[in-house]
Formats: sequence, structure tokens, C-alpha cells
Amino acid sequence: MIYIRRFAGIKVVGFAMLVAAFGFVPVARAMQSDTGVVDVIKPDPPKPQTTQSEASKPEAAKADVSPEALKSGEPTDPKARKTYEGAIDWEKHKFYDSALEDFRKANKQDGGHCFECLRRAYRLAVKLDAYKDAVAIARDLLPLAQTDSDKGSVHYRLATALQEQGIKDKKDQYFQESSDEFKTALELDPKLASARFHWGVTLAHLHQDDAARAQFSAFLDQDRKNPSLHERAERFVDRIELARAPMAPPFMATTLSGEHISMDSLAGKVVLIDFWATWCGPCVNALPNIQKIARKFEGQPLVVLSISLDSDESKWKDFVDKNKMTWLQVRDGGFNGAVSKKFGVTAIPATFSIDADGVLEDQHVGDSDIEGKLKKMVARAVEVANRKPAPAAEGSPAGSGN
Repeated sequence: MIYIRRFAGIKVVGFAMLVAAFGFVPVARAMQSDTGVVDVIKPDPPKPQTTQSEASKPEAAKADVSPEALKSGEPTDPKARKTYEGAIDWEKHKFYDSALEDFRKANKQDGGHCFECLRRAYRLAVKLDAYKDAVAIARDLLPLAQTDSDKGSVHYRLATALQEQGIKDKKDQYFQESSDEFKTALELDPKLASARFHWGVTLAHLHQDDAARAQFSAFLDQDRKNPSLHERAERFVDRIELARAPMAPPFMATTLSGEHISMDSLAGKVVLIDFWATWCGPCVNALPNIQKIARKFEGQPLVVLSISLDSDESKWKDFVDKNKMTWLQVRDGGFNGAVSKKFGVTAIPATFSIDADGVLEDQHVGDSDIEGKLKKMVARAVEVANRKPAPAAEGSPAGSGN
């Protein structure tokens, strides 16, 4: 059995980067299938509860919109407000496709003037990897932005959606449009430091490597809000080809032993990340296999990192200690934990194998045999490490033989 939330395919790289940029599963009714996977069953549309006092109000009174709603950019048309509230309920119950559809519908009912409808719709489109929708929504947002800062933010969103569409479809046209939008965003709001990082990725895909390095360097000089991207930017400056690769999402975490780690601090080693929880029976059943891998590859360039979705810290600590889980342990707290969201985890046990360059090689849901794949990745990491020249001794000139 697999404990599953809403699983609709995982594309961790793009979603993680957009989460980092803009800061933005379940449980509905479920049915046990013959395969042992828990299938999510979509319920009837949620119906907003109407109180007795509300039911007695004249229809015109129900249509009144508060000044706060007007100021916040929410819809003002009565039909649009009803659709908007239904969309919020869909999102609350984790039915994101329906929520996305209704937020866009509410905007149309409101005459195309609902900034909040479109903002929420864009966020959901990104969450669903629906980047064509995200591009269209961002274009609809542009006329509604008032200040240069707001306009810059919308152009930034459009640029990142175009970038992801370019990665998905492998078309330079989207990357070129993305580059133009990043340029416009920074002209409107030069303080958008993270836009420089993402612009660098777009330029790398266009093979404008010098320009890409310049943007990564400018990001490092300017940014103070995204420390998890700094090591990644430094690596991209040094090895620009990695900016074109499907990298594992950057993250920072503190282990059970108090060690501070990041995805990029593990460069040079193969990384096996295992998302699990003490309350997950299949995860517990898979533990002997993880223990076997940790023992077998001890002393080799491989790191096993277990990330728990437990909310109960003491129960997690006791389980780790009792079962002698001596490798790196991190508690993320649930499916909405920072690292889990970056990796798009919707079902556990889930494992991610990442090569020594930080490139995401494979993702598995369930207890699958990955030892053979890891063995090949470790052998490749050793081979690459052996090809690197040894660093010159301190004080000795390069190439001196001393």
C-alpha cells in the first residue's frame, strides 16, 4: 500500500524554483483499489453554507460588496463572487483543477477585472504544472497591475511560466520570450534580485553562457532573501551546463544531530532522499532496505538522507533511536513541509536518487529496488573524482611536481 495524497505527476524542478520565487494534500474521500493504491475520489462541488439570516435577505442586499473586498482586488459582480467563493472551497479541499477553473471563470464574470482571481489562478496553474495556463493568466494580469513594482512582479511571473514551458516543450521561442519578460521585470523593479537567478537559467538554455553567468553573479551580489539559491548560483557560475540540467531543487535543513545541510553542500556525492513517516506502514516495511543501502555504501560517495513527515517530534526521535537509523535524519513535519513541497511529494514512501552533480536522476513511489541504479551512480561519481587533478600543495606553484 502507498499512502497517497493528490498524485498527478511530479515535476519537482520547476515547481520548486517557483515556490522559492513567489513563496507560495488530503484528504478527500478515498477508495482502496485492487492494486493497493489509495485513489482519491472527487466529491460533489462544495456548497457554501447559508445561514437563516442570510436566506431572508433580499437578493440585492446579498450582492453588496464591502469596501475591503473592492480594495483587495476581489470580484464585485454577484455571480463572480459566488463562483470565487466556490473556487476557494475547491482549493481548501485540495481539488486544484476545479479551483483553477472557477477562479478563471470568476474573473470572466467580473469583466476581467479580478486581480485576486487571477493571482490565485496563477498560483494553482504553477502547482499543477499547467504552464500554458500560467502564461495566459499572467498576460491577463498585466493590464490590472498599477504600480511599476506590481507590473514588474507580473512580468516576472510571466517570464518564469514561459521558462517552464520552454523546458517542458524544449522550444527556444519560449526561452526568448522569457528572457524579454525578465528584462522588462527588472527594468520596472530593479529590486527583484531573484529574477536575475531565473533569468540566468533562461539565458543558459539559450546558450548565452556569458550573459547567464553575469546574471548569476549579479544575483549573488544583490540577493539577501534566498540563501538556499546562493550555493546553486555559485555552482552555475562555475559550471554553466548545470543550469540547463534537471537539477534537484535547492533546500536547506537541520538534521537530528544539529548539522546544517543543503542540497548543494552535498555536491560530489550521490544522494538518496527518502521521504517517510513513522505512521506510514509501507515506509516502516521499507526501512530494512534503506538500512541495507546505508550499510553497503558506507565509506563511498553516497549520502542517505531520510526526511520524515512526522508532526510529533518526540515520536520521530524515539523511532529513529530505537531502529538505529544512524544516517542523516531530518523532520519536515508533513506533506506541506518546506522540503516536501519543493520535491512535490504527494505519496510516501517516496525516494529520489540524485547524482554527484545534483542532477535528479529518478523518483520512486513505494518500496522499489534501487540498489543497482545507485551502484552505477556511485561508480560514475568515483570515476569523475579520480579524473580531477589533485589540488596543489599550499605555497607550491601549480604544475611544480613538489
